[in-house]
Amino acid sequence: MDIHLMDITLRDGEQAVGVIFSRWEKLQIASHLAHMGIPSLEAGFPALGPEEQDAVRSIVNAHLQVGGSQIPLEVYAFARARREDVRDAAQCGVHGVVISISTSDTHIERKFRQTRAWVLERMEEAVDEAKRHGLSIIVSAEDASRSDLGFLTGYYRRAEALGAQMVRYCDSLGVNDPFTTYRHIQQICRAVSIPVQLHMHNDFGMATANVLLGLRAGARAVAASLGGLGERTGNSPLEEVVMALKHLYGVDLGVDTTRFREAAEYIAKASQRAIPVWKAIIGSSIFAHESGIHADGILKHPHTYEAFSPEEVNLERQIVIGKHSGTHALIHKFSTEFGIPLDGETAGRLLERVRAAAVELKRPLFDKELMLLYRAVIHRTV
Repeated sequence: MDIHLMDITLRDGEQAVGVIFSRWEKLQIASHLAHMGIPSLEAGFPALGPEEQDAVRSIVNAHLQVGGSQIPLEVYAFARARREDVRDAAQCGVHGVVISISTSDTHIERKFRQTRAWVLERMEEAVDEAKRHGLSIIVSAEDASRSDLGFLTGYYRRAEALGAQMVRYCDSLGVNDPFTTYRHIQQICRAVSIPVQLHMHNDFGMATANVLLGLRAGARAVAASLGGLGERTGNSPLEEVVMALKHLYGVDLGVDTTRFREAAEYIAKASQRAIPVWKAIIGSSIFAHESGIHADGILKHPHTYEAFSPEEVNLERQIVIGKHSGTHALIHKFSTEFGIPLDGETAGRLLERVRAAAVELKRPLFDKELMLLYRAVIHRTV
């Protein structure tokens, strides 16, 4: 599968409520993404004004390269289907533009108070402007998932005929389920010959699943954000898409996954949004094991309870001692980290105290607390 990946953290991610990236932060995030091996990104929305244009221009002028290659990072800008928006994007020196307008009757009639013909006219004018500036063109359909499929495919076919290199399918409200996504994308791919890009939102927690089914149906591009940052519940997380394709479908997109956590931490700081410790792929505790059954399995062979190794995403395995721990984990902890061998009887007595303390404290125990309990058990034995 030849899949094109585009990161949208700098545009859709910044549209999350309360998130503002400075020009310097945008440049640093773009640098993280390029070094990671992401081939293209949406740098922003130039029509917002001079500051946004300056930020987009700084990314273009940085001449970032993808991974360790000599391939230049493709920098796109977002534009509404307006000539002036496209001109603003072109003046920033971007390689391409994402031209967006709503295609659902709900938006056409209630937001624009216009007709389907008007939507096509606006798209055609914007594409014409983009061609005048020599830009690569992605034509996006906002609220595609709630659009009449006949009109939507006609919209895409018209975009292709006008010279668009790609069309974007937006599940703007996250209302698609994987089966519906599959049916829609399959029908769209039969209607157009240019690549279909998936832009899925996560309102019902199905963004990544929708991406995977959309790709199975024939889509060949994905627009995602690192950590899933985006409006409301966010977008399909780029790291989830990359790792799911690699491990579940055997499709390696060439992304350096060891850089996920570092980039996600920078974005979290810039956006003032913490990364949940349980967050798939990049959460700090996803390789932490407390359950006795799990810890025992992990100690015997990591693949018993780990779908991929922590080293692959630059995280560390943790054997946590708490209420659910077993003697094997306790013996391993004391032997490998403290250099103290425990026999089965001592481990059993210590585990009783560990579980009681964990219940009282409502958390796993720190190393100092474990040592205090160990000394108490040993002294009583003596």
